[in-house]
Formats: sequence, C-alpha cells, structure tokens
Amino acid sequence: AVNHDGCIVFYYGLEGGGGGSIGDVGWNHICSLSSGACKFHDFTNNQSSHPFPPSRNFSVFQLVTLHLYFHIINSANARIHFQPVFPQHNLIIFLFPPDIVIMLPLYTNRTMQHVKCAAQGRLMWQSIRNSVPASSSFAMAKKPQNLSQLSPSFFTTTSLRSYSHKTEPQSAVETPDEQAHPGMQHQDEAIERESMDFDVVIVGAGPSGLSTAIRLKQLDPDLEVCVVEKGSYVGAHILSGACIEPRTLNELIPDWKEKGAPLKVEAKYDEMRYFTANRSFPLPVIPQMSNHGNYLISLGELCAWMAEQAEELGVQIFPGFPANEIIFEQDEASGDQRVAGIVTRDMGIGKDGKPKSTFEPGMELRAKHTVFSEGCRGSLSKQLFSKLKLREGCDPQTYALGVKEVWEVDNALHKAGTVIHTLGHPLDSKTYGGSFMYHLDDGKINLGFVVALDYENPTLSPYEELQRYKSHPDVKKYLENGKCISYGARTLSEGGLFSLPKFSFPGGIIVGDSAGFLNVPKIKGIHTSMKSGMLGAEAIVDALKSEKVEADTYREKFEKSWLHEELHKERNIRHYFKWGLWPGLMLSGLDALIFRGKAPWDVRGDGREDHEHYKPISEVTPIQYPKKDNKITFDLLANLSRSNTNHEEDQPCHLKVRDPSAPIEVNLKNYGERSMTFCPAGVYEFVDDETTETGKRFQINAQNCLHCKACDIKDSNIDWTTPEGNGGPSYASM
Repeated sequence: AVNHDGCIVFYYGLEGGGGGSIGDVGWNHICSLSSGACKFHDFTNNQSSHPFPPSRNFSVFQLVTLHLYFHIINSANARIHFQPVFPQHNLIIFLFPPDIVIMLPLYTNRTMQHVKCAAQGRLMWQSIRNSVPASSSFAMAKKPQNLSQLSPSFFTTTSLRSYSHKTEPQSAVETPDEQAHPGMQHQDEAIERESMDFDVVIVGAGPSGLSTAIRLKQLDPDLEVCVVEKGSYVGAHILSGACIEPRTLNELIPDWKEKGAPLKVEAKYDEMRYFTANRSFPLPVIPQMSNHGNYLISLGELCAWMAEQAEELGVQIFPGFPANEIIFEQDEASGDQRVAGIVTRDMGIGKDGKPKSTFEPGMELRAKHTVFSEGCRGSLSKQLFSKLKLREGCDPQTYALGVKEVWEVDNALHKAGTVIHTLGHPLDSKTYGGSFMYHLDDGKINLGFVVALDYENPTLSPYEELQRYKSHPDVKKYLENGKCISYGARTLSEGGLFSLPKFSFPGGIIVGDSAGFLNVPKIKGIHTSMKSGMLGAEAIVDALKSEKVEADTYREKFEKSWLHEELHKERNIRHYFKWGLWPGLMLSGLDALIFRGKAPWDVRGDGREDHEHYKPISEVTPIQYPKKDNKITFDLLANLSRSNTNHEEDQPCHLKVRDPSAPIEVNLKNYGERSMTFCPAGVYEFVDDETTETGKRFQINAQNCLHCKACDIKDSNIDWTTPEGNGGPSYASM
C-alpha cells in the first residue's frame, strides 16, 4: 500500500498460501496499474519496452513491490533499467534525464522477502548501497530504520560520473600514528550495533563456504543460514587456475549439468614439461596430475552459480560485508569461551580514524555456529589460530603465491581442453614452483606462475617470474598475436595433511583453504575445499540436533572420508622438494609410482615459517629482471589495471605495520626492498626522502591491494585486515 505521503508500507506473508509466480500476466497487470506513469527503456537493445526478460517469473511479493515503486516515482520522464548485480537481489535503476539516478532493490531471495526486523532491513539497505556500480555515485539522505520507511526522501539523486581505473595509484602515505590505528572499528566511543540471529553464519562465499551453506539447507531446510562476502559480488575476489575435479560437485549437486553449472570445457590433453632458458623437454605425467575427466573453468563463475543454488534453498547471501571481528562470549554450560558470531566492518571511517558523514556501524551477526571459509590466510582464521591455540601439534603452514593472466589468443594455436604444466626455468633448483596453461573456450587461455613462499632470495619477485616465463619460446608463440584481458594474484596453502590445524572449536569450524585442504601434487584445491565444507555442515547439523556447542564430529568425519585418504597419500610429496628440484622429483616419483602413496615413512617440513627462510641480501645474487615490451610482458602497474582493483582512499589503511621503523631499519638494511618484490600489486614502496637518515621512506599504496595476503605471510611485521566493503579487485571470469 502507499500512504498519501508516498511512504512504502510492506505487508508480510504475501507469498504464503500458494502465491507462487505470475510471470508476464502479472507483469502486464503491474504495467496497467502504473497507468502509464513510467516509460520503460531497454538499454541492452536500445528500444522502448518493459525492461525484464519475457521468460522471467515474478512472485506476488516482487510484483507488489514493483507496483509500489512505480507509484513513488510518479514521473512520466522516468526511464527504468533492470540491472542484475548479483544473484540474491537485483537493482531497478530509475534514470531521470539528463543525469539523475535512483536505485531501488528487487529481491529474489524468498527468505529476504519477509522483513523480519529492523536490523535485517538495515543489512539489506547496506547491501544495496555496496552493490552500486562504479559508474555512478550514490548516497543516502538519511538512514532508514527498516524497509517500511523507504520513500523518495531516503534517496539522494546524484550526477552520473565517468570512471576509469587509475594506472598510477595515488600514494597512501601513512604516518606512524595512522598505521598503528586499528582501523577495524571506531574506538573513541562505544558503538551501538544492531544484531541479527542465525543458526549458522558463514564467512566467505568461496567454494567451501557455499558448499557448507548448500549442504546445511539440504540436511535441514529450516535452518537460518547467512553468508557474508567481502567482495562486491560473489566471485569478485575469487581467483584460481582453475582445473576442477568434479567429484565433490557430483556429490553435492548430482544434477549440476541440468542446472547449468559453468563447467563447459573438459580437460583432454595433458602435458608436463621441464623448461630450460630456451628449450623444453617432456616429463611423464604422474597419476596424481592426470586431468582426465576434469574441467577447465572460471572459479568466480562457478561460485556465482553456486550462490544461486544456495539462494534457491533459502540461504541469505550478503556481498560487500567484510567480517571484521569475532564475537567471543562465555558458554553458560561449560564456562569456556565460545565463538558467538562476527561483526561486519564499520563503513565510513576516515583516514584519521573518525566517522565521516557516511558512517554506518557494522552489525553483529550472531549464530549458534560460525563457519570460517575465508580462503588462504584468512584474517579472522589467523586470530582463531592464535587465541584458541588451534595450531598446536601441527606443522607450520607453508604457502605459495599464484600470479595469473587471462589471454585471448589466435584460434589457430588454441586447442580447447589443453592442460600444460611446467617445472624449471625461470626458477632455480632450490625454489619450488611452476606454471600452468589452460586452454578454455572462445580462444581464451588461463596462464599463471606459482612460487612457493619459502624462497630464500629477497630480490625474487613472483610477478617478474611470470613475465620471464611468458618470454620462453614455448609460451611466447601463443601470446604474440594475442591480448591480455585480465590479471590477478592469490596465495594458497601448501602444507598438506601435516599442517592441518584443529578445525572445530566451541561455536565454530574452519573449512577450505583457511584450514589448508589443498592437494599440492594434484594442483587441485576446489574439490577438497568443497568436501571439507560438506563434512563441516554435516558435523554442525549433528551438533545442533544434540544441542552441542562444538561440532566435534568434524574431525572424525574427515578421517573417515575420501578427503583424508587423498591427502594422506600425498602427505610427503611437497616436502620432498625441500632438498631441491631433482631430489624432489625422484623421491616424489618413487612415492607415487612405486609405493602409490603408501610409503612407510613420513616427511615433514623444517618447522620454519615462510618468512624465516629469507637470506640477507648480502648472501644472495640479486636477480636482474629484463625490461618489459608491453606486448607480451608488462610493467606491474599497467597489468594491475586489468584487475579492476579499487578502494575508498579516505579510510584507515587496512595493512597494519606493527613496528613502523622495521621496514627501513630491518628490511631495507638487511633484505633490500623485499616488500616491493613479494607484492604482486605495487602496494609497498621505498620512496626517496631527503628528510630521513637513510634517504628513503616506506610508503603503502593500500588502494592497489589485490587481497592476495602475500605480505601477511612473507613479512611478519605486516598484518592484513579487511578494508571497507566493496573494496579490492573485481575479477572478470578469473
């Protein structure tokens, strides 16, 4: 209903009792109710029409919502554009000539259609704001307390502005005081936060988190499940090779082909090669690396599809909401501390740590069980490891950094389904790593280079190693007439079985690469992450049924599963390479081909963290990297523009330097400019400054950050924390 003052009033239960979907008949009815008040324009086809696909069905709730929107707009000059932003809701964009824009939500998630409380209304409202495309600016005139108070006065019309990525990032110079500021929550005064209660809250909409959500709703459709994701949409921060083994997907969604999962290109041709500087030699493809039956995919596209499947089951997904703080409280029964949920990051805090006019406090999302699926080196998972001592009794985790590009290449050289992995050049025999090249459809190639982060030489740059790899004749031939269209980077966990932490605790569990379920010899982690999420979901349902505070059957389920069997067979492979490339190849071949994963010994790491492997710069030969040609090889900042990364600059730096003097006094003096070499985004710089004793000043360009977490791993003086929601890369099909 619409009051005389134009305020929207929502009535609940509109879908109850078989409301169902109406489709085009209902759409035509809404058009007639609007009495021609709005003119519709389809921007895609540049013709006047209704802006929705004819095949799209709309629920009673959605149609009534549209009806109300038309009444409050009440302008014969309005143009409407339907913009699918991400799966759980869409935006209707009202454009008023010449340059005024108003954005309103059209919810497609059944659970979200019932406005249960003011807090949920606020969360939806923030989600709408976070999803605004970068091509327009948007602000609220005032803060609605719930959806029933939305009216035209709550929207501020703003001029459209052009947007282009800054190839040359502005400096994010921080004073020691600014760098020391926690930047997580405004600390000057107690903040009144709204709270929402769920059965399960999941942090991160990657393959493990979404698998957990889907499995939970399959086992108990009545569970209230919420997923928060720091990316502006599901898939925005997702990066992988990626070649997926569909074993877990077959278990989770057996009819995935019928449901249109984006697995289109089957792996058909496997190659493994050893590179010298100018030549290559074939190597045998060991059974673990065979890709027969696997698929070459974009993991971001798969996660977006999985989010749709989760929402159809009733899962609530909120992109643009970084989980910034863990809620701990005392369990009434045992008296022990338990995890009780998370707090999302405050929005609208300036670089000075003070709230701006756009300030929005983060919300408490409380749950009986919280699932941490943040991916490799998650900031909250890192806190859990320390506070709850979850890593006692296991080896230190070891990591790698993968740097990836997507190319469009000459079709004459493209062969869909081709998988090529290499070892050797450009790395030396002491450094573990290698390359991948996957031929997808439509003339696209995914290629990348992975470098283990236990390397010793502080002048080594994983980004530069990718550029050197592309200059090899066997790679260059594919790229000479091609075009690089996307770039990104992400770390991955390589420690394997011996580095797995305790992954259940009172009030929560850890799944996926946050725990470290990657199978390194297979170069596969998607199917293992998904399986860990499924096992975790089953353990949570067990705990809820028995009213336990901890899902303590998770470990038992893991040890009885094929996932444990798979990781146990490969437990030694990565660690053989601590003795170098050739001993590693011989021992891993012996383990895989002769003992078939049942070697009567265990090989572990050396007990050091990755950053502890650095040698002083005086003890190494500095690596000289060649100049870029800007056709096949690129300067870092030029490539960074292909990641679409961007951050609000007026916010506290999310990269926390523990000791502000260490970058100069420790790093620069002993290890050179190592912060500049390990970072694949140009975040860290040593700039000339005549006012300092050394003539150098450490500078952080936080707006460049790709959220790869390499700095958090390779420099013990830096802590990566979540920036404001919607910040970071916006990967296209990575």
